[in-house]
Amino acid sequence: MSDPIRIAVVGAGAIAQVAHLPALRRLPGVEVAAICDNDLSKAQALAGRFEVKETFDDIEEVLKYARVDAVAICTPNHLHEIHVVSALAAGVHVLCERPLALTVAGVERVLQASEKHGKRVMVGMNHRFRSDVQAVRGFLAGGDIGLLQAIRGGWYTFQPSRQVIGWRLRRQEAGGGAFLDLGLQLLDLGLWLAGWPAAKRVAAHTIGQSKDGVEDMATALVVCENGVSLSIDVSWRHMGDAERFWFDLVGTKGSASVQPLRIFKEIHGNVSDVTPTGASGRETAFAQSYRAEWTYFLAVIKGDVNAPPPRDQLALHRVLETVYRSADEGRDVLL
Repeated sequence: MSDPIRIAVVGAGAIAQVAHLPALRRLPGVEVAAICDNDLSKAQALAGRFEVKETFDDIEEVLKYARVDAVAICTPNHLHEIHVVSALAAGVHVLCERPLALTVAGVERVLQASEKHGKRVMVGMNHRFRSDVQAVRGFLAGGDIGLLQAIRGGWYTFQPSRQVIGWRLRRQEAGGGAFLDLGLQLLDLGLWLAGWPAAKRVAAHTIGQSKDGVEDMATALVVCENGVSLSIDVSWRHMGDAERFWFDLVGTKGSASVQPLRIFKEIHGNVSDVTPTGASGRETAFAQSYRAEWTYFLAVIKGDVNAPPPRDQLALHRVLETVYRSADEGRDVLL
């Protein structure tokens, strides 16, 4: 019987608590060996809840003493790059929560460290692993909705300012506000499904910026060289009866959407619903996506999947930087 893959979770915040640790606990052949947080009492409380033996308050201690095969980086955004590079230099594989770094140059440094030290790095874009998104990807690949023309996505949440963690309100540490938090995931998903076409023009507008430049709301239009356009609308200040999330794709022969999954196409001059049917499990899309993400990452580090380095994150961050430039300067920006 082979030894389990030992994982350390660095950062004991909400995403570690509600996503990574529950997913890891359900995966066979995995041992969560340690939890690390600069608030040691918080790490210890979480370790007790998830039956993890070791706790640390410094990632360097984790890398030196915990004997792990991989780490999950769930720390504040401005620490991602330095923590990822430190782990790679220590000979450890890394799954990093988004964003991989705060700048294009930072992403490049992470990729160079991964290549230099021969260890894999993956950024946690869990929406790619949703079963409904995978179904849409299959319909796209099969040509069922024709040539992709447009993607329209949005995500509205309500986050009272008193509940937002301090670093998220400081652009220097967070990298951005609602668009980076919510929009980056939709932007990544859209560009990924579209096959990473080169962006040509970006128009963006942000609302409710604090003195440090962190926005509460944002809208961005990205037009690509192949004609595909992506429109993304996000908000931290949604006043409604529930959170809103939508992601729609329009093709020359049909359309697709997620949450709920719906596929329509034109057949003999009529609009037909070709949404696949089948029993849905009890697991939420959120939980399912993180479990599938970890399953894939574990297959990558074991060598069962030959995944390319995440150089697509360079293209993603170029567009992200252009979104904020367009909003800051109040004009369309050509790439």
